[in-house]
Amino acid sequence: MKSSVIVFPGSNCDRDIAVALEKMQFKNQMVWHKETRLPKSDLIVVPGGFSYGDYLRSGAIAGKSLIIDEVIKAANYGCLILGICNGFQILTETGLLKGTLLRNKNLKFINKDVNIKVLNNNTKFTNKYNSDQILKINIAHNEGNYFTDSNHLDELNKEKLIAFKYCDETGSIDDNSNPNGSLENIAGIFNSKKNILGMMPHPERMVDEIISNKDGVNLFSSLIN
Repeated sequence: MKSSVIVFPGSNCDRDIAVALEKMQFKNQMVWHKETRLPKSDLIVVPGGFSYGDYLRSGAIAGKSLIIDEVIKAANYGCLILGICNGFQILTETGLLKGTLLRNKNLKFINKDVNIKVLNNNTKFTNKYNSDQILKINIAHNEGNYFTDSNHLDELNKEKLIAFKYCDETGSIDDNSNPNGSLENIAGIFNSKKNILGMMPHPERMVDEIISNKDGVNLFSSLIN
């Protein structure tokens, strides 16, 4: 399976995701933000980091980069798109995903492992997980507080477009297990066609037990299923 990772000034998780993809046997290419064409790809990843130093707001400048036009075209043709952390923020800036990522409720940068629950395992991104499976995944963000309007929230719930929610180790979803104030504990969402996933947690950091755990592996193995 062929993948492309988009690289912006300020990206700092592009190599992490590249290593994870190559570990899972993807044929990966790195694509600089000034490029105007994408290589043939089954999966495009918009990685985490602090593109353009998060000036204006997280993802705002990156969302106007030359390569983004090609990402949007690919998404509209059904290509799989994965946005992680800053990548999720960028996807909301482009309109590929609805909603926005606000400052964390406590107004502080958060870097820690959290528990998330798999809400929909019937997608190209999650089919190797069990429904309601609890994962331990790292988060590292200042603007991870997902918000959207009531109509879109209804759509997310009705159409099963919520991929993951923050929870505790028992699977309980409440304010105590919400690290950033995100609406309804939302940690990741799909678009209506489910070919685009945006998530704040970093699955690419959870593919090797030597440095963490392997709870992120099944996201990537789902894609090559």
